[in-house]
Amino acid sequence: MNKHIATFAMSALLALSTACSGETASEQPAPTESPSQTSLETTVTEKEEVTSMTYTIDTTKPLAALTFDDGPNTTTTVQVLDILEKYQVPASFFLIGNNITPASEEVVKRAYDMGCEIDNHSKSHSDMTKMTPEEIQEEVSFVYDKVTEITGEGTRFFRPPYIAVNSTMYDSIDMPFICGAGCNDWDKKVTVQQRYDKTMEQLSDGVIILLHDAAGNSQTVEALEKIIPAMLDEGYQFVTVSELFEAKGIEISPDDTGLYTIVKQQ
Repeated sequence: MNKHIATFAMSALLALSTACSGETASEQPAPTESPSQTSLETTVTEKEEVTSMTYTIDTTKPLAALTFDDGPNTTTTVQVLDILEKYQVPASFFLIGNNITPASEEVVKRAYDMGCEIDNHSKSHSDMTKMTPEEIQEEVSFVYDKVTEITGEGTRFFRPPYIAVNSTMYDSIDMPFICGAGCNDWDKKVTVQQRYDKTMEQLSDGVIILLHDAAGNSQTVEALEKIIPAMLDEGYQFVTVSELFEAKGIEISPDDTGLYTIVKQQ
């Protein structure tokens, strides 16, 4: 097992669940689909022109990974991608398998072609601590296989629904687990300003920012238009989760028992 500062004692993991994201199984049902130096290069698909971001990671700058849960969809995810493209910053999207449809597959492909990372948030967004090893593996492999079909590359990281974890999940899932610094943006009562303020107050080098691109989450779209330029003004460079791990010298290992919110240099 890879033991490092992001690894917690198993007895503390369940207690950490709510603190990481503010979600509970009763509060956050699985959503459904509704009707830094950078240089750019352009690639063309059959349907649209996609701007693919290429950049050199400057490790003298503070690094941050933007991540989004609960997509894909053809509304909010598209709006998020438009903002990322506008500011030329990458992000990592943790997909729910049941939200992958023929229409939303095109959105996933666009994100991947832009240079974003596609990761795993389970098939059904259920409490996996109550599942058997076989059920857990089915939840994860469904998304892995779907993403592979769309992008040609499987998922590298897993975010547990509700950030609820147990030893059976660690034994059954061969990917590092990601938590993140959240602002409870799945809750409609949290205002745009509160989302912005909470995100900004949690910033530090190596932070993984946890946001949600569930269909209809327009307040996070508005907050993102404030968060990205503010972070750029503070000197942050945006990277994918994989790039963050690499920049900080953390091996991406199937035996990793960490639950990452901040990735620190080893």
